Amino acid sequence: MNQQETAMRKTALVIGAGGVIGSNLIEHLVTLPEWDIIGVSRRGGDNTDRIRYISADLLDALDTRQKLGSLMEVTHIFYAAYQDRPTWAELVPPNLAMLVNVVEAVEPAARGLQHISLMQGYKVYGAHLGPFKTPARETDANHMPPEFNIDQQNFLEQRQAGKQWTWSALRPSVVCGVALGNPMNLAMVIAVYASMSKELGIPLRFPGKPGAYHSLLEMTDAGLLAKATVWAATDERCANQAFNITNGDLFRWDELWPKIAAYFELETAPPLQMSLSVVMKDKEALWDTMLKKYDLIPNSYQSVSSWAFGDFVFSWDYDFFADSSKARRAGFHDFIGTELMFKEIFDLLRERKIIP
Repeated sequence: MNQQETAMRKTALVIGAGGVIGSNLIEHLVTLPEWDIIGVSRRGGDNTDRIRYISADLLDALDTRQKLGSLMEVTHIFYAAYQDRPTWAELVPPNLAMLVNVVEAVEPAARGLQHISLMQGYKVYGAHLGPFKTPARETDANHMPPEFNIDQQNFLEQRQAGKQWTWSALRPSVVCGVALGNPMNLAMVIAVYASMSKELGIPLRFPGKPGAYHSLLEMTDAGLLAKATVWAATDERCANQAFNITNGDLFRWDELWPKIAAYFELETAPPLQMSLSVVMKDKEALWDTMLKKYDLIPNSYQSVSSWAFGDFVFSWDYDFFADSSKARRAGFHDFIGTELMFKEIFDLLRERKIIP
C-alpha cells in the first residue's frame, strides 16, 4: 500500500453492529475497499480480515473508555445503537448516555476524526405519538419532550462547535432488513407471522387497526440506508445536517398485504385487529416444531420475533411518511420499490434457512 492509499484509508467505528441497521451498514462497508471496520455491540462478533469486533457495555462509561478509548485510528463514528424501554421518557437517559459515553471515549483519542453519523427516525417528528404533519420535513419544528433523538442531536451539535469533525443525522422510516434478535424488525415479524399462518393452514390476516390497513406509509430498506449513511458521512455537502432516507415510494397495506400473502402462497381474509404480542405468545412450541420439520437454522423463538414492534407499526391508523427530496437535491438518488424490498428480504431469509 503506497502513501497516498494509506492517507485515503478510513476507519469506521460502527456502534450497534449487531442490529439490523448496523449489520447492514457493515455489509456495505465491506464492499468499499478504502474502509477498515470496527464493530461494537454487547455481544461482539467473529473477527474477519476486514472487521474487528469489540464487546462493550455502552451504558458503563468506564467500560466504554476502556474498550474504545485507545482507538486512535477511527475517522468515522456510525452510531446506530438503541436501548428499548417501556415508556418514551425512560428511553431518554440510556440512549443519550450511550452516545455521550462513546463520543467522550473516542473523540480524545481519534485525532483524525472526520465525522459522527447519528441514526434517528420519525420520532423526531412525533410520528410515534399519533397523527403528525405529513410529509414530514427536516425543517419541521421539534415537539414537546421527552425525545431522545432530539437530545442526541443537540448533544452532537454542541459538542461539534469549533471542532474539525462534522455530524449528520439519518432519519429513515421503518427499517427493514435481515437481522436476528432485533426488537424493531418488521420484515421478520411479517415473515414469521406468515410462515406460522401457513403452517396452521389459515389465511394471512392483517392484524392491525382497521384504519391502518388504508393509511399511506413508506419503508426504508436497510441496504439503501447503509448507502445513504456512508454518503452523508463522506460528502461535504451533508455536513452538520439531517436527512430523511426512504425507499422512494408510498404504499397502503390494503394493496401490499395480498401481495405478501401471495409470496407465501397464502390466501387473505378480512383484517382482524389483534395483538400479536398476545396471540403469538404461545407459539414457541410451534416454532420449535417448524425448525425440525423444515431443517431450519436453530434460532430461538425470542430471536426471530418482534411482536410488540409489529403491534406498534400496525396500529398507525394515520398517514406515515416524510419528504426525502432534500437528500436527492444533495446528491443521493438511490431508491428501491417497497414490494421488491420485502420479496428480496423474504428470499434471503429462506436462503439462510431462517424461515421455511
